[in-house]
Amino acid sequence: MNAALIVGLILILGMFVLMSLGVSVSVSIGLPSAVALVVLIGADKGLVTAAQKIYGGIDSFPLLAIPFFVLAGTIMNKGGIAQRLIDLARALTGKMPGALAQTNIIANTLFGAISGSALAGASAVGSIMAPAQRKEGYDMRFAAAANVASAPSGMLIPPSNTTIVYALVSQASVGALFLAGYIPGLLWAFTCGVIVWWYTRKNPKLRGNRWATPKEALIAIWRALPSLGLIIIVIGGIIIGFFTPTEGAVIAVLYAFILSLAYRNVGMKDVPKILLDATRTSSVVIFLIALSSIMSYVMTYSRIPKLLGEWLVSVTDSKVVFLLIMMVMLLIIGIPLDATPAVLIFTPIFLPIAVQYYDIHPVHFGMMMVFNMGIAVISPPSAPVLFVGARVAGQKVENVIKPLMPFFIALIVMLLIIQVVPELSLWLPRQAGLIR
Repeated sequence: MNAALIVGLILILGMFVLMSLGVSVSVSIGLPSAVALVVLIGADKGLVTAAQKIYGGIDSFPLLAIPFFVLAGTIMNKGGIAQRLIDLARALTGKMPGALAQTNIIANTLFGAISGSALAGASAVGSIMAPAQRKEGYDMRFAAAANVASAPSGMLIPPSNTTIVYALVSQASVGALFLAGYIPGLLWAFTCGVIVWWYTRKNPKLRGNRWATPKEALIAIWRALPSLGLIIIVIGGIIIGFFTPTEGAVIAVLYAFILSLAYRNVGMKDVPKILLDATRTSSVVIFLIALSSIMSYVMTYSRIPKLLGEWLVSVTDSKVVFLLIMMVMLLIIGIPLDATPAVLIFTPIFLPIAVQYYDIHPVHFGMMMVFNMGIAVISPPSAPVLFVGARVAGQKVENVIKPLMPFFIALIVMLLIIQVVPELSLWLPRQAGLIR
């Protein structure tokens, strides 16, 4: 039995058994990987190498961007920023069909562009929008579905923690990936907006009451401008190379904290809880990255990506067919896994194949993967964003699944478009001179 087959069996069976027993995803990845390494090169060398890979996986200055961006998002979530973004979104939607649901989508997109978190958007924006939607006579199952479906746009629009994880694994430029996420992220929001329009177009009760007056619109923009300034300062500084992503994340924390103090929604007494919440989230991600480093090494050592690439090329030489196979696999596997472990596990497998055999640009591949994972985190039955969105709307998860299906299907169609039109991901970074 060859090494690749042995490693594959240990990893697949080990992860399946451990996760079915309720063991954390991190340990379910790391333990079978360490066992596979011991089987391949012996106990002494295997255990030492596993320890070295754990340390090496997190011994990275760029990796510090993740806990700082998480901390910035936690501060924003508690600092009254969501309400100001919602007010701006309401000024933009006016008398549109399904104005409040459209407001939810725009607010999720804006909040995602600041916090980079789908869960934070679904929770912060959804909890504010739900009472207003209930009062206006919305079917709360549909309202929850609109909130859930639009929240993952924050995984694409920078700063995105999922994109940073992909950059660390793939060695692609963080600035290029950040710029590449804007068009796919806006297309995600546009797709959700079209579904809301289609659902509400024949129901006049769900139209907005009136368009905002110029004065009201200017006031909403003025109140939201400091929050939106974070995008310009942090993301703009990273893209033009004024500071690194890690330095930009630190600036984001400082900016968000000062802004929240100015809004008087956060005080010094709130700092310990904010730090604790951010630490809990960050530690899960960092521990996951550390243990996934063993898996990446053992798969490379046993030549799994190379063998899988050769098999795929023998099956098809079509880039489109390869992308379809990858999309289906990621959608299926992404249902039980969160976005971060899925990116950590499958980027080392699929990226070398995509680049070497099908000439797919790593930045384009990254956007496809993150878009795919965005759909996975709203896919029942184990989608974390779905559970949060249903809870803040006061609905059972099973009641939200049916109205979520049109969004789900439309987003899969948009994923196919993103896959076959690389310029949707590559045009902005090319214009900025970040990639060729």
